[in-house]
Amino acid sequence: MIARRTFIAGLGSALISAKLLAHYRWEDPVSEFSKRLHPVGRALEMEGWYVWCNSPIEGPDGKIHVFFSRWRAAKGMGGWINGSEIAHAVADHPEGKFTYVSTVLAPRGPGFWDATTCHNPHIRQLGNRYYLYYMGNANGKTNTKRIGLAVAGSLNGPWQRSDAPILEPGSAGAWDDHCTTNPSLVHHPNGEYWLYYKSWNTAEYERDKGKAIRGNRKYGLAIAQKPEGPFHKYAGNPLIDFSKLGDNKQLEDAFVWYEQDRFKMLARDMGVYSQDVGLYMDAKDGLRWSFPSIAFYNAAHYIQQPPPAPHLKRYGRFERPQLLMHNGKPAYLFTASQGGQYMTASAFIFRIK
Repeated sequence: MIARRTFIAGLGSALISAKLLAHYRWEDPVSEFSKRLHPVGRALEMEGWYVWCNSPIEGPDGKIHVFFSRWRAAKGMGGWINGSEIAHAVADHPEGKFTYVSTVLAPRGPGFWDATTCHNPHIRQLGNRYYLYYMGNANGKTNTKRIGLAVAGSLNGPWQRSDAPILEPGSAGAWDDHCTTNPSLVHHPNGEYWLYYKSWNTAEYERDKGKAIRGNRKYGLAIAQKPEGPFHKYAGNPLIDFSKLGDNKQLEDAFVWYEQDRFKMLARDMGVYSQDVGLYMDAKDGLRWSFPSIAFYNAAHYIQQPPPAPHLKRYGRFERPQLLMHNGKPAYLFTASQGGQYMTASAFIFRIK
């Protein structure tokens, strides 16, 4: 196998040979992270609801708290964009039964930036406060998706929301002029707060009407001196741009963490290897990322499931990877997956050994 090499930011200044790309397609390199995963199973199966975006954290009570997206099953899978709320659940152990506690962020209605949906929760403890980064939108569509923040002194709230988004899209024509979404925050060793985010270009999105995947999702970085901002976009964005690989390859759902003097990332593959696997990348500086290897496979690799209901078109795929950290190291992987006893969607958990 070819040794890992630096994946130059955006691939803009690197020419990756056809031979190298063919090698990766043929051999599909598997990360060491993938080899440490052991399936636990589904959690948060809720009758009448789709459950998604499961972000875990260990509380001062020793219990595991999860902040997750959910929306009414009557809306179908597409309800995430125009009716999602963010809820809180708790369990005594990562492999225990999670019990719904409350809804902490619901769409606020006309006049607010998060009027129609609250989604993509990403929970962090920074100092003695809790920061819940999330995506909201104002019109039930993708073009008003914005990253915002809610802050509390306790995992049980009360949560104070930002009056405005903390990260706006770029100007018209920019790579990120469509939206800001999928937040993942890292407290940099230098004291800064690095917010990784996903976006894409509106013109490309409109060009692709009628296609299965519209636009090309890329990742950028915004940096602040405080966890609530203000955030300033890194001049070298986008950091990750798979469009240079051809065939509209892209990624989404990135989770970034810092461990053993390296930045590390999990994401959902959108065509590098397969639509049904996850990606692993790392970077010494958090800017120049390695070429991806496989982080996790689809459900059939780990478990047996009944046939999917006809309305589930992403059945067997694990999305929105989020880590439960323990003593600074990944202990459990929380994902979202269609299916379960109600044939909607739920959390799916892996133990990391």
